[in-house]
Amino acid sequence: MPQRDLLIVGAGPVGLALALALKDSGLDVVLADARPREAVGSDPRVLALAHGSRLSLERLGVWRDIAATPIETIHVSQQGGFGRSLLRAGDYELPALGYVTAAGTLAGALRKAVDAAGIPVLDQTEVGTLTPNGDMVSAELAGTDAPARLGARLVACAEGGLRAGDADVVEHDYGQHALISVARVAGAHHHTAFERFTSDGPVAFLPYGKDYAIVHVAPPTQADTLLALDDDAYLASLQAKIGGRVHLTAIGERLRYPLVLRYRRHPVGERTVWLGNAAQTLHPVAGQGFNLALRDVCSLADTLRRQARQPGFDPGAPALLAGHARARQLDRFGTIRFTDTLVKLFSNDLMPLRHARGAGLFLLDICPPLRHFVAKRMMFGARAWP
Repeated sequence: MPQRDLLIVGAGPVGLALALALKDSGLDVVLADARPREAVGSDPRVLALAHGSRLSLERLGVWRDIAATPIETIHVSQQGGFGRSLLRAGDYELPALGYVTAAGTLAGALRKAVDAAGIPVLDQTEVGTLTPNGDMVSAELAGTDAPARLGARLVACAEGGLRAGDADVVEHDYGQHALISVARVAGAHHHTAFERFTSDGPVAFLPYGKDYAIVHVAPPTQADTLLALDDDAYLASLQAKIGGRVHLTAIGERLRYPLVLRYRRHPVGERTVWLGNAAQTLHPVAGQGFNLALRDVCSLADTLRRQARQPGFDPGAPALLAGHARARQLDRFGTIRFTDTLVKLFSNDLMPLRHARGAGLFLLDICPPLRHFVAKRMMFGARAWP
């Protein structure tokens, strides 16, 4: 049975970023992904990358190869209520607060860099049962060019959803679905993103090329109705959400995803660490999911690289994994609670809460320290907390 220091399950953006972050660490790394190589690069989902994620991708040497649209201003408001807040990149002397790109574009740039570094990827390879056994995890593999079994001192699970009913998994169904689409606009979007809270759920308009990528959250029955609309009728419903701030002229294909919060209480186990959607699945409000995953990846890679210099280094040692989990606890659970609280506060139409939300947005706009804290929290995670 061949043996490796690290088996990364999943060659999407999260798994590829971890492999690339460890390219000069001395660790023997291999990735395995159930999909064909071209499937990852053609992923149509849109990601909002925080400024902190740009810095991480620059350190990985791939940022220059990623076509991304900058977000210079974020306009936050609620439908049917007063109060709004503006976050501007210029307030922080940054070129942008964040960036918008396709998941496939990001994965393609990372995969190109991983291939150039000579890190092997087993495409079209299913990873089955993972069995810890002393100083090794035995992984069952099923793929044309893969061995039947592979041993790894550490396994990083970076793909796949969380199983409902798992004793270590916390789950909350938001009773919402997200409709994802791309809309054309008349004129320029001026690199302005809109986060519009409605009683049904948030609607995000993200500058994407010359268009807007739209994340439209609605209850499941309403999502059924919206999907049944023709393009003109659906465009009119979106226009009613955003008002006169932008003028939408055409809409593309609509994709639908149910929204459920799931997260592992403990993102590490016996010689195993979970990352990305294998560790937590968040609501898309504020676009924190991938940014949190990339911070987890960079923290784990830094820990492994630092410990690799020590005699008797073991990448799957319990103390090392426990230290990683402790280091990430504040940012991880802070981000989970931050997004969950936003959804619960803004996805209802109770009059007292509507007024309180408006007052909160107004306070955010006139109180620079509070506004700066929120902006930095979104860009850098727990590093915003002094």
